[in-house]
Amino acid sequence: MASDRSKTNEGNQHPFWDFWGPILFMFALYLGIRQVLVEARYIPSGSMLPGLQIQDRLLVEKLTYRSRPPKRGEIVVFNSPYAFDPALKTPVRPSVVRCALVNLPLLGLIPGLGNPACDAYIKRVIAIGGDRVEVSPSGAVTLNGQRIEEPYVGQACLVNQQGMSPCRTLNVTVPKGSVLVLGDNRRNSWDGRFWPGGAFLPEQEIIGRAVFRFWPFNRFGLL
Repeated sequence: MASDRSKTNEGNQHPFWDFWGPILFMFALYLGIRQVLVEARYIPSGSMLPGLQIQDRLLVEKLTYRSRPPKRGEIVVFNSPYAFDPALKTPVRPSVVRCALVNLPLLGLIPGLGNPACDAYIKRVIAIGGDRVEVSPSGAVTLNGQRIEEPYVGQACLVNQQGMSPCRTLNVTVPKGSVLVLGDNRRNSWDGRFWPGGAFLPEQEIIGRAVFRFWPFNRFGLL
């Protein structure tokens, strides 16, 4: 009798878990996949024009950089400079859980929940650790002594007759473990040229590599 009663109790789960158990499991699975494998992101600004348009939806994969460092020319999504720039970051960095919640649909609209350190940026890797790089007033790049062709750049910075430009120049060597990232829209991109605490993005702040555009359908395909 005791055995039969035990089996009966095991088969009668609490109503709370009958309803919420599958939902919580799927939520945990979603967060796990998003944190470790792949996540969807959208383009909120014009810093990567013309190749990436505002409101484009992208897939960002997170496995590649577990086995190798970033390469020049790759488009990367990374934590906001407010998370790592010494001149911008706060003494206490928001937790991974809070940032995960902020980036869920609709939850980020809750007053007081958002934090600029939880934002993500998207730019292109221009130089890697050990590279000597110069960025001119127009935004043109010279890498290790050679001017590089950048067909993806659609908007150069405006330069007046005196050679002056509102865009900042760079003449730096990228330290090991970091990269230099710039927006394809050199005229309108808040990137390594403008970060107050330094021009470089630490590799550990990279979330993943943007590889595929799934919306809109007329621009569907690999990046």
